[in-house]
Amino acid sequence: MRWALVKVCVAVTTMVVVAFAVPLGLVIKEMARDRAFSNAERQAAAIAPALSITTDRDELERVVASAGSDAGIAVHIPAGDGKPAVEIGRQRAVGKDVTMTRRLGRASTAEVPGGSTLLQPIALSSGEIAVIEVYVPEAEVSNGVGTAWAVLAAVGVALVIGSVAVADRLGVRMVQPAQHLAESAHELGEGKLGSRVPEEGPTELRLAAVAFNSMADQVVQLLANERELAADLSHRLRTPLTVLRLNAASLGDGPAADQTRAAVEQLEREVDTIIRTAREAKPQTAAIGVGAGCDASEVVRERMDFWSALAEDEGRKVRVAGVDRPCRIPVARADLAAALDALLGNVFRHTPEGTAFAVDVHNAEDAVIVLVSDAGAGIVDPEAAMARGRGSGNDGSTGLGLDIVRRLAESTGGDVRIGSSVLGGTEVRIWIQLDGRAPVRSGHRGSVRRRRRRAGVA
Repeated sequence: MRWALVKVCVAVTTMVVVAFAVPLGLVIKEMARDRAFSNAERQAAAIAPALSITTDRDELERVVASAGSDAGIAVHIPAGDGKPAVEIGRQRAVGKDVTMTRRLGRASTAEVPGGSTLLQPIALSSGEIAVIEVYVPEAEVSNGVGTAWAVLAAVGVALVIGSVAVADRLGVRMVQPAQHLAESAHELGEGKLGSRVPEEGPTELRLAAVAFNSMADQVVQLLANERELAADLSHRLRTPLTVLRLNAASLGDGPAADQTRAAVEQLEREVDTIIRTAREAKPQTAAIGVGAGCDASEVVRERMDFWSALAEDEGRKVRVAGVDRPCRIPVARADLAAALDALLGNVFRHTPEGTAFAVDVHNAEDAVIVLVSDAGAGIVDPEAAMARGRGSGNDGSTGLGLDIVRRLAESTGGDVRIGSSVLGGTEVRIWIQLDGRAPVRSGHRGSVRRRRRRAGVA
């Protein structure tokens, strides 16, 4: 926008300068020509009185010499009364021009080599017509024209430069508030809720800045209200959790009692984590740095130790593969554990007892793929299952489990797919990107498939 204003101003100023400078330059040239011929007329007028009195050659030569340079003035006196024609000075005009001027009886000009001549007719006492010829060099006709044109050009350039400077300042005054608005909108989208726009610039941009700042304040207030609501709702769970913990403590010894107490303790930790996260004043938007993240193999082994005990009670066969070596991923340990618990919890919740399941970890060059598969009946509509909040609530499903998994994968630039497993049921593929690329959208599915083929995953 800034450069557009500058270009428009340059174009307009240039047209104005051309519209005024070109005619003015032509006028100056014509004025210089008129000045040169006016001087020639004055020289001719200085000789005319002498011609009306005498035609003596010597007298006329003295008059011509006193009038100026005799090299630039010539006098043509025709023959008459038995006297021969008299030619004084250097003649430059051709004879026919002199004859034509004498016959017409009025002044005229004629082009000659190196300039022009003014031919002025003068009536003699004898009744004949003499002609005074005054030579006007081309240099005298254009005297001062070049300087005047240079001054006009300099003034025009100065006007264009001045207009560019003014347009640039105006453009900055208009563009900077718009840039601040765009930058603040981008920062707000990245989670920097303290970003605000200076209320400056033209009226429209000031109004836009006021509206943006008001919107940002409302967003901060809404997020604060949501955090408080989440913290309050989570805090309400403490009372039933306390009862569960006391009841679990009275169960005595045994695998089932230990599993119950471990589950209650984990549930208490999760509730505490939700409360702390909801009470945070600032959103967690910082990217995971070098060396951060977790070991996917270690997290999978840890969570499978928990779920394997429950699977043994229900007679489920369990298979774990690909966790025999470290596998670093740019995901927080708690986030990966929550995603695995969501998927494995779905297996136990939506498949009958005795249904086998498996967890596989594939470590590729630029990605890690975690596969959770089961031998159940499968998911009829994978797209509906991936949609946040689609759970009916009748079967204990809120529809948020797979959304947790999806957000974890997309935070690294990967994605989640639901398909059929080799066990005959559902297979959920979590693609965790390692190179920190932008999150995958629908238009990037082809590149994701190519990277999957390089990783050896169908």
